[in-house]
Amino acid sequence: MNASLESLYSACSMQSDTVPLLQNGQHARSQPRASGPPRSVQPQVSPRQRVQRSQPVHILAVRRLQEEDQQFRTSSLPAIPNPFPELCGPGSPPVLTPGSLPPSQAAAKQDVKVFSEDGTSKVVEILADMTARDLCQLLVYKSHCVDDNSWTLVEHHPHLGLERCLEDHELVVQVESTMASESKFLFRKNYAKYEFFKNPMNFFPEQMVTWCQQSNGSQTQLLQNFLNSSSCPEIQGFLHVKELGKKSWKKLYVCLRRSGLYCSTKGTSKEPRHLQLLADLEDSNIFSLIAGRKQYNAPTDHGLCIKPNKVRNETKELRLLCAEDEQTRTCWMTAFRLLKYGMLLYQNYRIPQQRKALLSPFSTPVRSVSENSLVAMDFSGQTGRVIENPAEAQSAALEEGHAWRKRSTRMNILGSQSPLHPSTLSTVIHRTQHWFHGRISREESHRIIKQQGLVDGLFLLRDSQSNPKAFVLTLCHHQKIKNFQILPCEDDGQTFFSLDDGNTKFSDLIQLVDFYQLNKGVLPCKLKHHCIRVAL
Repeated sequence: MNASLESLYSACSMQSDTVPLLQNGQHARSQPRASGPPRSVQPQVSPRQRVQRSQPVHILAVRRLQEEDQQFRTSSLPAIPNPFPELCGPGSPPVLTPGSLPPSQAAAKQDVKVFSEDGTSKVVEILADMTARDLCQLLVYKSHCVDDNSWTLVEHHPHLGLERCLEDHELVVQVESTMASESKFLFRKNYAKYEFFKNPMNFFPEQMVTWCQQSNGSQTQLLQNFLNSSSCPEIQGFLHVKELGKKSWKKLYVCLRRSGLYCSTKGTSKEPRHLQLLADLEDSNIFSLIAGRKQYNAPTDHGLCIKPNKVRNETKELRLLCAEDEQTRTCWMTAFRLLKYGMLLYQNYRIPQQRKALLSPFSTPVRSVSENSLVAMDFSGQTGRVIENPAEAQSAALEEGHAWRKRSTRMNILGSQSPLHPSTLSTVIHRTQHWFHGRISREESHRIIKQQGLVDGLFLLRDSQSNPKAFVLTLCHHQKIKNFQILPCEDDGQTFFSLDDGNTKFSDLIQLVDFYQLNKGVLPCKLKHHCIRVAL
């Protein structure tokens, strides 16, 4: 699969270099010109809109003054020519006006307000040509987050009940110009942004995908058909469609093509005379419904919407749809993105990997300067010695780690009146971790998992609502969310935590999470990504 995609990607790269993208997939590097007369790529502007550059100053009057001044000079003093005669004229010196510089030197700036999940916000000054990925990297730098290329900018419309993740190549200022006053940008994780490139079979059920060219119907060429403009993939299936201007919903047979979204007026027939256009892909974007049942009386919780860019607050022109389950909704939304942007999405997916490959020969583990200067020492004798053997140094580090855990456990028992006392370190140390979300409800934890991407291994930990001494692990597997209760147990007067009724015990929740990140155990999959909320 990856080899076939790379061949298609390299074929497109023959025409243009693989560099960070500008608007509409244009590249930052200049392409080699073909033989023949050069073609201008600048837009046509009127003479009044043309940039006015500074013109030479008429200096005949200045020279006349210099000649009159020569008459009063003594012949013993040499005449020194003025190197800047235009600055000595009787008129005011030339001053650059705000519009006198070329656009490349006087780039427009704009303030953008971005909100985080906890309601905090930050105003950032950006350039007019800054993309969503550039802004995310800037926010990562300002918020001291880890940049793992999963941060996204979310377009949130509370009045319409819609939200979507911006594509990495989209211009932030351009998107903001289509938003209403109460709409806003959110800074959020989205691990599922490019997950369909890694596991396409999980996103596109076989019964929902067809091809106009039967020779290209192989499942191994699924993504190639989406990315290749010469092929014609289609997504088909039943959807609940809300009639424009009405409150009623109808279940129709719908198919998605490059030209738009169509519904069949006669059963499952896809003949041209039975197909009716529902929405266009060109000037529209696809959104998720936040509260479809409450706001639009949707039949299920898996709603989506195709919103024209010209629509701000009006709901009359919104094409509201509803799927039966989450996998079906994800399939429709992913296909919409692929059919609209095509190879642009694959380029966005490949750019971070290419940067990582370029830096990999020079990358070293992230350490502080003081840690790099440390060496392993042995103080068992009368004098200390440097441990030069790496195997001996590693065993010494493991022995020290076990000794530290024994000391901390002994301190917890001695410093607490009861093994389950809330002041013990094992019961509070997890509150410093990003994956622990405290006392939130089951519904809130499911909402956070859905927002940050339904990928295998996405998890968070929270306090249990039914048992005040227990905790709950919320985990996503196969686009379904499952909950596992973590119960405390006692052994020789010491408190442990366990997921499997005491068969595997851990002294604290950090040790439990570390274990299940390496071992699946009783869970359906390993813990891979944790839900995180960052305050801007």
